[in-house]
Amino acid sequence: MQEIITKWKYRGDYELGYIFKNACRTHFRKMMLTTAKTHLAIPIPLSVERQVERGFNQAEMLAQFLPIPKAAYLQRVTSEKQAKKTRSERMGSANPFRLKKPINKPVILVDDIYTTGTTLRHAAKVLIERGCPEVISFTLIRS
Repeated sequence: MQEIITKWKYRGDYELGYIFKNACRTHFRKMMLTTAKTHLAIPIPLSVERQVERGFNQAEMLAQFLPIPKAAYLQRVTSEKQAKKTRSERMGSANPFRLKKPINKPVILVDDIYTTGTTLRHAAKVLIERGCPEVISFTLIRS
């Protein structure tokens, strides 16, 4: 899995991401049995620098596999690489997100890898502080 993620995410092999499509949809359908179908998928955004470097946002690709509406309400305001940080550095990092506009619908945050959960917690905090009634997450891998 690590090799696939490296090729897909860091070496820009966009098409490789499609191997996750069926698994994402299957798992999502199971998850949705206990979750209202009124949620909006919000992919974790990349910084502008990272988006240019990679050519695509892997979380956006995963969100496209889900059979619910998608929206880009979050914006990343810093470009620090999480992968290069230790666990304690990640846990103590400042919130890198801001909300483009308030949202009053339940949200499913979509990301590729869950390591410490800090990214998702930061994104959820911004959403909840601005009126989002519920935030849950959907990730491809837990490392």
